Amino acid sequence: MRKSMHIAIVFTLLGMSATAWAQKPSAYPAKGQSAKQQSTDNSQCLAWAKQDTGIDPAAASAPVAPTGPQGERVRGAARGAVLGEVISDDAGKGAAIGALAGGRRARINQANRTQQTQAQQSQQLGTYYRAYGACMQGRGYSVN
Repeated sequence: MRKSMHIAIVFTLLGMSATAWAQKPSAYPAKGQSAKQQSTDNSQCLAWAKQDTGIDPAAASAPVAPTGPQGERVRGAARGAVLGEVISDDAGKGAAIGALAGGRRARINQANRTQQTQAQQSQQLGTYYRAYGACMQGRGYSVN
């Protein structure tokens, strides 16, 4: 049980770090643009990147909510009850063991779904920020 919790924590941390990789690039004036001009260009390029890619960075970086199939614990309990009855005439023990196994499976499945969603979010943010960087470069900024 502890091992599955550790796995879930590792997947969550990996997903969070993947999202952190897709950060807004820094744009520096390369042609003497004023702070006011830079602010205007920044706003326009952020809007253009959103329109061009169809990606809203606020939505793409939103926290991942648990989704997907549920009920692994109940299905595990049902399977365990049947096996417990067949093997040892003790459906109660089988159901308890099955529920524990189903709960473990549920945690692992949720960690996998979370990791996949976070990787997709990171990819979307990367696409959005590449478009933003291209726009700023086109306006004469050095982008890192």
